[in-house]
Amino acid sequence: MTFDLTAYAERVWNGSVDDSIAHTGPADTGMIDVTEGVGWYPAFGSTIAFRSAGETVLFDTGNPLGAAGLYEAVRGWSPDRVATAIFSHGHIDHVFGMEPFDAEDGPRPTVIAQERIGDRFDRYALTNGYNAVINRRQFQVPELTWPTEYRRPDVTYREAMTLTRGELTFELFHALGETDDATVAWIPEHRILCPGDLFIWLTPNCGNPQKVQRYPREWAVALRRMAALGAEIMLPSHGAPVLGADRIRQALTETAEWLESLVEQTLDGLNSGTRLDDLVHSVKPPPHLADRVYLRARYDEPEFVVRNLWRQYGGWYDGNPARLKPAPDARLAAAVAELAGGPAALAQAARRHADSGDLRLAGHFAEMAVQAAPDDTALHAVRAEVNEARAEAETSLMARGIYRWAAAESRARCGGEGPVTGATAGLFTSGGGDGTP
Repeated sequence: MTFDLTAYAERVWNGSVDDSIAHTGPADTGMIDVTEGVGWYPAFGSTIAFRSAGETVLFDTGNPLGAAGLYEAVRGWSPDRVATAIFSHGHIDHVFGMEPFDAEDGPRPTVIAQERIGDRFDRYALTNGYNAVINRRQFQVPELTWPTEYRRPDVTYREAMTLTRGELTFELFHALGETDDATVAWIPEHRILCPGDLFIWLTPNCGNPQKVQRYPREWAVALRRMAALGAEIMLPSHGAPVLGADRIRQALTETAEWLESLVEQTLDGLNSGTRLDDLVHSVKPPPHLADRVYLRARYDEPEFVVRNLWRQYGGWYDGNPARLKPAPDARLAAAVAELAGGPAALAQAARRHADSGDLRLAGHFAEMAVQAAPDDTALHAVRAEVNEARAEAETSLMARGIYRWAAAESRARCGGEGPVTGATAGLFTSGGGDGTP
């Protein structure tokens, strides 16, 4: 049965089907023809394939668990040698599909990427354990391991590069956004734009609380640069294609506007001496964009972007002198517990606030209770309940992942199961992913 890409893209655009960085689909389709000589392989880290003059060019190559499926899909679509692969950036769901193509007879494919990707791979090696921990927590996959070996590019560029393959031109340019090593590809012959993860069908992933610096202001600049190209087909590396010049321009410019609003509000507060705490709770996205399918906060969220901007422009001191050189958390918790009448009183307060709907305040009291008495299983039971409630109340994958992990930690202290493993099977496969490392 032929996949109707136009109808599918329409359903995603109007919100009747969810296809984004937080929910990958469709599944088990193989390579889908976008136009003559262009294929889309949807997966957790999609791949775009181009046929030209007896060669195949790939834009992104997917995740570690999907390499065999990608190879089969590409080979079913074209027998032509994969001569070139372009990495949109160095996240592991974009760079791990090369091994089967490298193993073919003949010259090894040439991999092209922005020059900072090598520094990223070096950093991953230096922080291998940390990356394993935070991705286990974010995606609820306790057995996840982080790679130590990466397919390094054969050719790198700094600001821009023009690549000609047969009758096709690939105009590559560097952008700062989710990463510092992002590559955008513009193929003028097809009027196709490949934005990588600069467009993910949700609010931009530029506030991730467990990851390194993101670049919201520069991201908005890149979005407006892409919008000016006049693309008629946009093929993101997560989520469905966007078809039609007007829709592409709208999606890119409104995403830029969303970011620019957060940047402007945060910098205004920073420049006027406002504390970070006040900004986190006062800066809001433009209300007229609240109904946009591609600006739902289901992966990252606005207050995380504010914190990221503060880190980028203002350092780590948040304006509260008590937190410049704070007491250890456990010592503060013990002192507050003493004032309150003991750690159990803090747990009771956590339950009261949770019952009244103030889950943020409940979270503080629940955490203080176990900090003051870390071996008390009754207090851990309260902490688990509060964090489970917080996870259920959240819309963003990042917040849910942290709260569920915290709840599982306390359940384990009570003799129950530790962090869940249910996400494992579908994390990197078509139709099942929940995010990106």
